[in-house]
Amino acid sequence: MRRFLREVGLARLDDRWQRFRARWSQPCRVIAKFLKILPLLSLLAAPAFTSAEVLTFKVDNDAFPSGDDDHYTNGIEASWTFEPDREHWTQALASAVPGWKPEDLSGYVSYRFGHQMFTPEDIEQAGLQVDDRPYAGLIFGGITLYAEEQLVGYRTTSTFTLDLGLVGPATGGERLQRGVHELIDSPIPQGWSHQLSNEPFANLGYTRRWWHQKQFRGMELEFGPSYGGAVGNLYTYLSTGAGMRLGHNLPQSLDHASIGPPSGGAPLFQASDGFSWVAYGNIEGRYMAHNMLLDGNTFRDSHSVDRKDLVADVQVGLALLWGRWQLTLSNVWQTREFQEQTNHGRFGSLSISTQY
Repeated sequence: MRRFLREVGLARLDDRWQRFRARWSQPCRVIAKFLKILPLLSLLAAPAFTSAEVLTFKVDNDAFPSGDDDHYTNGIEASWTFEPDREHWTQALASAVPGWKPEDLSGYVSYRFGHQMFTPEDIEQAGLQVDDRPYAGLIFGGITLYAEEQLVGYRTTSTFTLDLGLVGPATGGERLQRGVHELIDSPIPQGWSHQLSNEPFANLGYTRRWWHQKQFRGMELEFGPSYGGAVGNLYTYLSTGAGMRLGHNLPQSLDHASIGPPSGGAPLFQASDGFSWVAYGNIEGRYMAHNMLLDGNTFRDSHSVDRKDLVADVQVGLALLWGRWQLTLSNVWQTREFQEQTNHGRFGSLSISTQY
């Protein structure tokens, strides 16, 4: 391969690939070993299921809509959604949540694992940018409980999330961004020495939605309000908003309209023989009482900015369902999150799910 690249005049690409390979060969071997034992771990974590399971892989990136690297610049997440039996340990967790009962689970639980990166607008500046957000890498694992109830003319959905993770250099944000930028010949970020320090976090989140169900020109329509909140040393906030879904066979999918900060969408869907689609949108406003990624580390001094208390997001997207597959594309616009911010945030999201 190296000989071929040099013969066709792509020596620079070959050198870049070799640097990337040298930097990431060991981490990739560790990940490969983990994947070998993943089936055994999954059997230990979830001993029995009553129906189909869904695997989802999602990528968020600000380059999708704008080509820039700033604010929430990249995120990846893998999730496993399944229907547990009555003896599964999540039934006890649901019983411990105020206002929930085991029967409220509606059979839906997700395990999630992800990584996110946040940067200031000018990633080529090596010095501390006092008027822009801190660099931050974030890694997390979490569980989401879903509840759904069908009533006359509308349905309700609820989600409860528990996320545990780490912010700081140990998450590998600098290495990941530098490695990818070297591979694709993009500007190399210079300011990661000013990133937030290592700090573990725990966060709880809750969202409840009402979906009124109507017919609209031969299609199915769902719309309604929502409220929610989160508490933890990563995020603490209250939220309210509204969502809309329009398409065919809406009961095939539980819910699409979901915006951060925490992940809250429900990737579970019903497999079918045909093709269907769902267009969706969501608007959400939040009162932010705390955001570690802007306020800085909790227990030690770090760079921070003047966070805005009131923020909002708007999301539009399209989900395509065929057979046992679902492809989802969405775009999110965010209002300014801190006083010195010059441009609003924006990122795109792509996810693919399969049922087995």
